[in-house]
Amino acid sequence: MKRTRRDFLQASATGIAATFARSSVNYESTQRARHFHFVQIDVFTSQRLQGNPLAVFPDARGLTDSELQGIARETNLQETTFVFPRDPAVERERGIKVRIFIPEEEIPFGGHPTLGTAMVLRNRKHARERVSRSGNSSVSQISLDLQVGKIPVAFNEDAPGHVFGEMHQVDPMFGITHDRGTVAALLGVKSDEISDDGPVQTVSTGLPFAIVPLKRLSTLQSLRPDLPKIRSYFANEKVLTDFYYITRDTQNPDVGLRSRGIYYTGAGEDPATGSAAGCTASWLARYGVFPSGQTVRIQQGVEIKRPSEIVVRAEKQGEKIMNVRVGGNAVEVAEGDFEL
Repeated sequence: MKRTRRDFLQASATGIAATFARSSVNYESTQRARHFHFVQIDVFTSQRLQGNPLAVFPDARGLTDSELQGIARETNLQETTFVFPRDPAVERERGIKVRIFIPEEEIPFGGHPTLGTAMVLRNRKHARERVSRSGNSSVSQISLDLQVGKIPVAFNEDAPGHVFGEMHQVDPMFGITHDRGTVAALLGVKSDEISDDGPVQTVSTGLPFAIVPLKRLSTLQSLRPDLPKIRSYFANEKVLTDFYYITRDTQNPDVGLRSRGIYYTGAGEDPATGSAAGCTASWLARYGVFPSGQTVRIQQGVEIKRPSEIVVRAEKQGEKIMNVRVGGNAVEVAEGDFEL
């Protein structure tokens, strides 16, 4: 049967109507999507595009555990944090609830996630108080409720426009010591390249690291650890554990230690590891590498062109190591929304 012009126009109109109907459904579907705001901040630096990047979700209420993990995989950063606001009275007593994820799993603590999250929350509280108080505002402390407990972060301006935050980590737990020959083989170095400043020992101030002191900066810079073998070496640990490499040979009088965090988790080398820095501060104090309470500047991330500066101190009273402090600057670089 031959089609007329009217048949063609009617068919076209029907098709256009169907297209608009589908577009309407898609638009409504988009309108129903959930949006979760995030802020990206570079931690342990005052310079953008340096330090350790972190994604912070200031209000993660409504996200499931699988969505939290999926977002952490999507950001593909060393860590992503999620804030769960609660009643102000509860937050004053317990701190602001925060969960920390790496792309593979949730972790109980992290140094740069703690500092970065607290800085993001501080910045927004500071902005709100400036508006409500006609420009007068001073946010001196933010406390986070993490799996390891309540972690306070104190703030002050160390330079015009630069805010310095310092977290008070939990008291350290000292674990096993590791055979130098075994560690050297895992790192591909000679045993005598490991310093005798103290033993290679696992320490935790919320997350465990085995501190490896090296004699020379050149050794640190050329490290090529055997990551699959290191993964196997720590396979029986109950909590994610890895080596953290340090040297006092900094060739810079303003820097006390150079360090590297080359981990087997698959996220690549870490530009700044605040949790390991707390373990290092504890180790330094215990073995008298630096005097009790002395401030030490740790530089990390140089080899991957993400230089970071971590400021640490810890005190020794008798045999007890306490008052572990880890601090640094942080600067926001981006913000936006995830649509789920």
